[in-house]
Amino acid sequence: MNRRPPHEPSRHFSQPNKLWDDAMRHAPSLGCPTCLERDRCGGVHTDAGIFDCGDLCTCKDKSKCDMVCRFKPSHFVARMREVGGLGFENAPRVAATGVPDLPTIAPFVDHRYGRAATLHEPVVAISLYELINLATGKPHVTSRVELAARFLIPEGAVIIVTGVDKDGPIERWWELKDRAAILAALKALGVKLITTPNYSVLTDVPRTDNLHSMKRILLAWTEMAAAGLPAALHVNGRTQHDYSRWAELIADRPEIEILAFEFATGCGRGERIDWHVAELCALADRVGRPLALVIRGGGRKLAELRRHFAQVSLIETEAFSRTIRRRRAHLTESGRVKWTKYPTPKGAPIDDLLAHNIALVRASYETSAKPPLRLRPPTRRLRRAAHRDGEPVQPGLLRQLHLSGETRGVAPEPQGVVAATKP
Repeated sequence: MNRRPPHEPSRHFSQPNKLWDDAMRHAPSLGCPTCLERDRCGGVHTDAGIFDCGDLCTCKDKSKCDMVCRFKPSHFVARMREVGGLGFENAPRVAATGVPDLPTIAPFVDHRYGRAATLHEPVVAISLYELINLATGKPHVTSRVELAARFLIPEGAVIIVTGVDKDGPIERWWELKDRAAILAALKALGVKLITTPNYSVLTDVPRTDNLHSMKRILLAWTEMAAAGLPAALHVNGRTQHDYSRWAELIADRPEIEILAFEFATGCGRGERIDWHVAELCALADRVGRPLALVIRGGGRKLAELRRHFAQVSLIETEAFSRTIRRRRAHLTESGRVKWTKYPTPKGAPIDDLLAHNIALVRASYETSAKPPLRLRPPTRRLRRAAHRDGEPVQPGLLRQLHLSGETRGVAPEPQGVVAATKP
């Protein structure tokens, strides 16, 4: 087993799903009622056998620990100050920026390597961290021409900028000092939609770290919306109470019109994806006004999410990642995508392969979105077949009995009859 770095929790759970919070199945931990953050956190409800979330603070070297935890007081106070506390109520208000009309499937393009021609897609999603030099804080491109050349996409394509990534890039984004200028540059590029960074809400850390990440997501959203960019709020949550807090915030702030969620990692595993989808749907119902949703991963849940959100768009990343690995998509008879190896000559461009994979993946979602054919009952009543004499197949019992003949064969006093064999 690989050992974790000294600045990360060292406690190992052989069954990580025991840390999944579920208030319907598990009682709150014993230490939760006396916690200072009880009302904001809602408590933890797991099957992990922990007294409270403080049991999850198990870093071997706390001097290097980067978790937002009360066991490191000076660091904890500094992290509280950078976000103005863990509550949502003091986040700045901004004006609404509207909801762009987006397709159901938006292909993700990470870079131009291995390609030679423009990918003719009207809507393209690209990473925020490929647009910005995270070392200097300067944009890589300053015009639509440069943007098109960097990613080999049409100059007039609708651009979705996604803030989802690993912890390294999104933490470096938070460290940039002049994010307002960067967002203004993205606005000048004509970005149609931007999603906030998905700061991690992990299950094996103290809850204060979760609440701090959620506050950072909200503050990142306010910065993007204040720059005039249509922005999607990434509603990361670990507990049902987290989703309730998001719902209360969104209901109270009509300027929040678009949400984002990422199913490609932990939230999309096993039965946990069903739990998160149910919470997202409940959130949309609770807010009580039309909301749009942008997701990464979890495409198989599109139909369910559409029943609760006014618009759902999937940033589809698999077609690009499979193409880079030289895989070709095939559509089975059931409409599912199957990937096979597709070696290409050394140095040969993969433009045709990428275009093919994007088209096939999109077709698979369009096929699955169509309602299945329903067999209707026949409109005419089926007639029963008749005997050669014109009678129905199953005649009435009384009609078949010849009562007069049958009565003659019955003895008037059956109790006096003695059965005997014929001689």
